[in-house]
Parts: sequence; structure tokens; C-alpha cells
Amino acid sequence: MFNLFNWLKKDTIWDFSGGIHPPEMKLQSSQVPMRVASIPEQLIIPLQQHLGPEGELIVKAGDHVLKGQPLTRGVGRTVPVHASTSGTITAIKPMVTAHPSGLKELSVCLNADGEDTWCELFPEPNYLQLTPAQLLQKIEQAGIAGLGGAGFPTASKLAGGKDAIKTLIVNAAECEPYITADDRLMQEHADEVIEGCRVLQHLLNPDQILIGIEDNKPDAIAALKKAITTHDKHIFIRVIPTKYPSGGAKQLTKILTGKEVPSGARSSQIGVLMQNVGTVVAIKRAVIDGQPLIERVVTVTGESIASPGNFWTRLGTPVQHLLQQTGFTPATEQMVIMGGPLMGFTLPDLNAPVVKICNCLLVPSIEEVGQKPLEEACIRCGLCVDACPAALLPQQLYWFSKGKEHEKAQKHNLFDCIECGACAYVCPSNIPLVQYYRQEKAEIREIKQEERRAAEAKLRFEAKQQRMEREKLAREERHKKSAVQVEASDKDAVAAALARVKAKKSAATSAIDVIVGAEPDNSAVIAARAARKEQARAKQAEKQAATMIAEDNTNDPRKAAVAAALARAKARKAATAQESKGDTVTQPTEANEGNDPRKAAVAAAIAQAKAKKAAQQEATASENVEPTGADEPAEVDPRKAAVAAAIARAKAKKAAQQETITSENVEPTGADEPAEVDPRKAAVAAAIARAKAKKAAQQETIASENVEPTSADESAEVDPRKAAVAAAIARAKAKKTAQQETIPSENVEPTGADEPAEVDPRKAAVAAAIARAKAKKAAQQETIASENVEPTGADEPAEVDPRKAAVAAAIARAKAKKAAQQETIASESAEPTSADEPAEVDPRKAAVAAAIARAKAKKAAQQETIASENVEPTSADEPAEVDPRKAAVAAAIARAKAKKAAQDKAQLIAKADEEEMLSPAAEQPIEEETDPRKVAVAAAIARVKAKQAQKQNEQTMTE
Repeated sequence: MFNLFNWLKKDTIWDFSGGIHPPEMKLQSSQVPMRVASIPEQLIIPLQQHLGPEGELIVKAGDHVLKGQPLTRGVGRTVPVHASTSGTITAIKPMVTAHPSGLKELSVCLNADGEDTWCELFPEPNYLQLTPAQLLQKIEQAGIAGLGGAGFPTASKLAGGKDAIKTLIVNAAECEPYITADDRLMQEHADEVIEGCRVLQHLLNPDQILIGIEDNKPDAIAALKKAITTHDKHIFIRVIPTKYPSGGAKQLTKILTGKEVPSGARSSQIGVLMQNVGTVVAIKRAVIDGQPLIERVVTVTGESIASPGNFWTRLGTPVQHLLQQTGFTPATEQMVIMGGPLMGFTLPDLNAPVVKICNCLLVPSIEEVGQKPLEEACIRCGLCVDACPAALLPQQLYWFSKGKEHEKAQKHNLFDCIECGACAYVCPSNIPLVQYYRQEKAEIREIKQEERRAAEAKLRFEAKQQRMEREKLAREERHKKSAVQVEASDKDAVAAALARVKAKKSAATSAIDVIVGAEPDNSAVIAARAARKEQARAKQAEKQAATMIAEDNTNDPRKAAVAAALARAKARKAATAQESKGDTVTQPTEANEGNDPRKAAVAAAIAQAKAKKAAQQEATASENVEPTGADEPAEVDPRKAAVAAAIARAKAKKAAQQETITSENVEPTGADEPAEVDPRKAAVAAAIARAKAKKAAQQETIASENVEPTSADESAEVDPRKAAVAAAIARAKAKKTAQQETIPSENVEPTGADEPAEVDPRKAAVAAAIARAKAKKAAQQETIASENVEPTGADEPAEVDPRKAAVAAAIARAKAKKAAQQETIASESAEPTSADEPAEVDPRKAAVAAAIARAKAKKAAQQETIASENVEPTSADEPAEVDPRKAAVAAAIARAKAKKAAQDKAQLIAKADEEEMLSPAAEQPIEEETDPRKVAVAAAIARVKAKQAQKQNEQTMTE
């Protein structure tokens, strides 16, 4: 053996662990030259003949194709398949292929036309001019895959190594029994083998190319040595001992380089790349000759074959057709094995085609194979461990595979098994270990594929969830934007409406500004339009005022009465001003200086509307107003009410007399108004006021006759005796006072000329109208009350003290005189609106009011002195046993004194008024801190109380 190595001039080689030496059985076919198999009528060309997915189909049924024309397009790690001959594609459908499962795969059915015409080829004899990328492209387009049995795409394998490859190994060992395809190929086409090595040298540029060949092929070794020239300095032939499976990739790498490929790794990681001899020849033909891979050498051998040998067989040729050319005679239960006896598999159907990975068809006889031995239990002999070339533990892998312990099988490097069959060959229990390993590998691959599909499904699901979430958020965002747009559109609509209104208003205003003074003048139309607008605003203001008055009435009855009186006065004044406006042109007053005629027209329209409404309210209120004093029995004193009633009646008579004379002789109030006031307006207003006063007096007379008193039922605390006494006293006093007031009232000069120039003429006119109306109404009511009042002493309760009644009557008379004086002066000089407008009080008016108050105080003090002399001071403190006769006497005395005091009072009032109004006290600073607004408010409150007390007194007398 050592002499042989020396003769071949071999360098050092290594050995691998394990391995077996089965009978070679190669002489049956290695001594016969190769033959060319005939072309069948129909070829079945599977689309997948390599390790990886099938290519993209580029033909269809009915197409006529030529020899070498591609049928699919390679994408990625896929390689195309080509038409093995010229002909017509009859069908593209699943057909039985060369697989132990017998499953069908998509195939192209090609009917040969017998011409075997080549398609256009593109040979590259000068391949040294091509780049490595161009060479790889030609190899890929030729559809070359590993012909040693694995079927790995050659272009992908070469591209994965490139610069990292230091040693290129050409596998020519062909160690499995019966197979001689590579042996005969090297014997007959050694030059093509060496030429293919040169192409790979140019492509990969390795340091060395080692051709590993077993020593049982001397003819092939001689042919290779002959083909190598002196220029092939990097190509070396390495003859190795015959040992199975020395043709394995890892085992041959270990033998030639002494390097071991790590578990789960590739040989390219250690700088080694391996190609089969048949693959090298196919590369040479693809690059230099331009021929795709459409045929290969197939060994047909076995005792059932009459003429075994090696055949150039077109890919897609049915196995049955190839066997018929070798004199095959099928026997009972005939077995046909594709591949060698150790690594091959039995074909389920002889119609299966020859594919790229098919290197041998073994057809043994029954005697040659023998009976299939029965499988027995493992005896753990360990022979399989010794025979395993991958240094695995076959018996452990067997247990793991049989027990479906996938994880443990993987941990014991199940996938490092090359399925050589050495373990099964030495097993004394006849256990088909390789079949268990193959099944376990398939199950693990299926599990991993299922996990991969589940992971992909999970990723798709998560991506879908994320997409749906994004769409949801986007949808919500669109809804928000649409809502904002809707709101904005609504706001825009509102803004547009407001803009239109403003535009109309500004257009009207601008029209007025432009047209006034132009020809023709349309100021009248503009004024009418403005009047209509202001009239609408006035109606709205009246509604609001009515609401406010109603609220005030519910809160404070006294304030309601005062507000009603002021409203009536304002309404009458406005009516007067409106009627006078129809005859004369309105001139701007001092208070309205700077206003334009349009505002005056608007004010006139508002005043007219208010006057009409106020007149209606006045008529209704005079008929239906109920006294508010009855609603507050805890606050109203019945004695005070009776006194107030008497005072009111006296004051009414006096006011009526004064008003009659004043309305006939008084000058218009224009002298009190600023210079801008038209005197004709004042005259018209006075006439209108007199007419309205007369009409109101008539209405009040009728209303007072029909009003049913209710005060007696509302307050149980009012003393009927006191009311009767007070009523009688009031009647007498009123008659006397009326006679006395007639004379001085004729001589009274209007005080308007003495008032300062700042006095508002409208307020003065309102005050005059209020005074006249009240005078007429009070006169009518007093007349009716004095005629119809009957004493109600029979109805008084037994507990009333007559002495107290007498004292009360005297006090009432005294207070009545004082109140009458105060009311008269206040009603003549007080401003009606001063209580409502505290900020606009004139200091000179306040001085006048203070002077009047001082005069009234003096008169009241004098009257109180007289009354206090006649009243018994201890009457209020006496017990309830006072004699009623004494009380009657005291009452008579009090009445006489009251008459005398009334006469004196009338004279004093007349003189005091003249002195007070003519004196310059109004111009001097006020010594006392009397508030004129409070005086005016007190006067208004007194008038209201007087009316209420008068009505209560009338009701009491009627009952």
C-alpha cells in the first residue's frame, strides 16, 4: 500500500473514524463503455429537481419547444429546467416523480418530435475573458445542480464561497457499491473533467484543486493524469484507500485536508469547497459549449439486467423506458432501487422519470437481495457506534426517534447523520436505523415548519391588529376633524349671519351718512325707518320694565306704588311731549345737546308708545290696585293709617282748589326750562295735561264708587272706633282747610322762575301733571267718602279703651296737620325722579328742599305745641277703666281745637311759603344735612300711604 502511495507520489492523507468495507460489485458495469439511451416518445420533466423551491413556469400547454429551451425561470436559490428534446408540451400537471413516497409533483409533459433540434446556444470558449459574476450567471442559467445526490444549486454554492475558498475538492471517490457512473465518466471524458477544473480555477481562484479518487479505479486515475498538462500547476490528484463512505463531503474533507467540518456548519467556513465529477463536466459544457443540463450518466446494473452499463440519459426519461433498453425482465416482486444499495430508495412506480440526482438504477434479483430479515430488539452491542463515520450514537438516536423525543434527538446531532447506512449494515438485529432517522428528521422539519408558519401567522395577526388600531385612530381623528369642521361651519354660519346683520346696519348707516344733505333729501324716510326700529326696541324695553315692576311689586308694595306713580307721570309727560311734537319742530334741549334729529325722532316714537301703554296701565291700576298695607299687618299701624287717610283727604281738597286756579292763571313752565325749549310746546303740554286730568278724574270717580273695600277683612288689628273718629275729624278738617286754601292758592306765584336754570323742564312738567291728576282724583274720592262714611262704633270690640281713642284722635289731628303741610310743599317742589336718579341731584335744588323742610318743621312744631296742650298726657298710661263719657267730651274738645288749629295752620303755611320761596336761602349753603332725595322719597311714600289709609277708612265707614 505504501509502495502504491509512493508510486502515485501522493502527499500525506488522513483517515476518518468508522466506516465499512462492503462488497464493491462494480465490475458488472465499469468494464462496459457508456451508451446513449434512446429518447422516449414522452418525457416527464418535474419542475423541482434540486434542493429548494421550484422555478417560475414560463411555458404553457401547446407550446412547441426546442432542445435546451428553458421551461422555468430561476429566482433566488432556484434553478431552471430545460426541454430535454424538441417537441410539443401536451400538459403541465402533477405526475409521479422519483421519491420514496410516490407523491406527485407538477411536471411538464413533453412529446418529442424526433428531430431533437437545439435551441440557440451561446458558447464561451474564451471563458477567461468573463468575470466571475458572468460565469455564475451562465452556470445558473444552465440549471446545474449537484449531481452527486444532494441536488444543491451549484451557482449558489459557488457564490457562497468565492474569496474564502482555499481548497477546491473534486469528489471522484464514488464509494458506494454497484455505482460506476463517475468512473466511466473519468475514463471516457477525463479532458472535460480537467477543463471544468480550469473553469472553477478561474472562477474561485483557490490555492489548490484536489481530485480525490479511490484506489479501486486505476483506469480513471490514469486518464486524469494523462489529461493534466504542465500548465495545470494547481490541480492535484489524490488517490485514497477504498472505504465506505469516503465519498461523503465531511469524510473526504478530513481525508484530503485533515480538517473537520464543525457540527451544523458548512465546509466553506473552513476554506474548503467540494464539487462532484459529474457537476464539473456539466460546468464545462455550460460555460464553454453553452449547453444546459439536459442529460446525465446513469448506471443501470443488477442481476435482473441482461446488459448492465452506463447510459447518457435525457432528464425526464421514464425509468421503465430506460430499463427496456438493458434487456430488463421483471420478476415477481421485482425491486428497482434508485441510487446505491446503502443510500438509495425503492421506486414505487417505474413511470417515475430520471432526474438530476439520479446516478444509478439498481435492479437486483431475489437471490441477490435475499429475504428481508425481521427486525429485532436492539441488544446495545455498539457495532453501529463503531461504524458511524460521523462519530454519532446511532443506538441513542434510534431510541429518541422511536420515542418521539425530538429535542433529545436534536441535542445528539441527529442532523449530522449523512444517512450512509453503515450502522444499519452492521446491525445484528436487522434494525433499519436510517429509516428511523429519516422519519425523525421529517417530523422535526414539519414541526419547525409549523412553528415557522405559526410565527408568521402571529406576525400577520399582530400586523393586522396594529393596522386596525391605526385605522381606528385615523378614523377617530377624521371624526374629530369632521366634528371640528362642523362646529367651525356652524360658527361660520353664525358669524356670517351676524356679518349680514351688521352689513345691513352699516349699509343703512352709511346710506344715511351719504344721502343726508344730498338731492333729493330722504331724511323723512330715514327718520321713519329709525322710528320703527326704536319703536320695536321700546316695546322690548316696556316688556322688561313691566317684568321689573312686577318683581318690585312682589318685593316691596310701597316701592311698587311709588314706581307706579312715577311711571304714570312719565307716561303723561311723554304723551304731552309727543302730541306737541306734531305741531312744532322739536328742538334739542340742553340735556340732549349733541344728538341728531334721528335720535329725537326715535325718542318721540318711544315716548308715544310708552304714553299709550302707561295710560292703559293707569286706568287699569286705578280700578284694580289693592292696597299693599293689608298684606303687611305686622308693619302697618291702624292709627297711623287713619291719620294718614284724614291728611290725604285734606290735602286732596286743597290741592284740587290750588290746581284749578293754577291751571287757569299759571304761566307755562317754559320759563323754568333752558332757552332751547319752545314755549309753544309748554302751552300745548299744559292744555293736554288739563284735558287728561279731567278725564282721569272722571274715571277715578267712577272707580271709587264701585270699589269694594277689603281692608277690614285683611287686618284684624284695625280699631273701628279709632277709624270712625279719625274719619269724622278728617271730614271737618278737610272742609275748613279747603276754604282757607282757596284764598292763598289764588295768590301763589309759580316758583319756577326762582329755580335755578339747571332744573330739568321735563321733570317739572311731570311733577305738574302728577299734582293735577292727584288733586282731581283726591277731590272726587274725598267728596264721595265724606258723604257715605258711617261710624262703625257698634262693631268695635269690647276691649277698646275710649280714653285711648280720644287721645289717638287728638294725636292724629296733630299729625294730620303736620303731614298735610309737608305733603303740600313736597308735592309742589319735589322732583319725581330724584329717588330713582340719585346721581343727578342738583345742589341748588337740595338747598331749596332743605329750606322748605325747615319751614315745615317750624309749622309742625307750633302745631304740636297746641295739640300737646289739649291732650291729656297720662291718657295713654291710664288703665282700661276710663269712663266712656269723659272720652266723648275729650273728643269734642279735640275737634274744636283742631278746627282752630287748622285755620291758624293755613295762614302760617301761606306766609311761610311766600317767605321761603322769595328768600335767598336757596342760594346759600345748607346748614343742616337734610338730604333732598330722602325728602322726596318720604313725600312719595306718604302719598301712597295716604291713599291706602283713605281706602281703608272708607271701607271701615261703609261697614
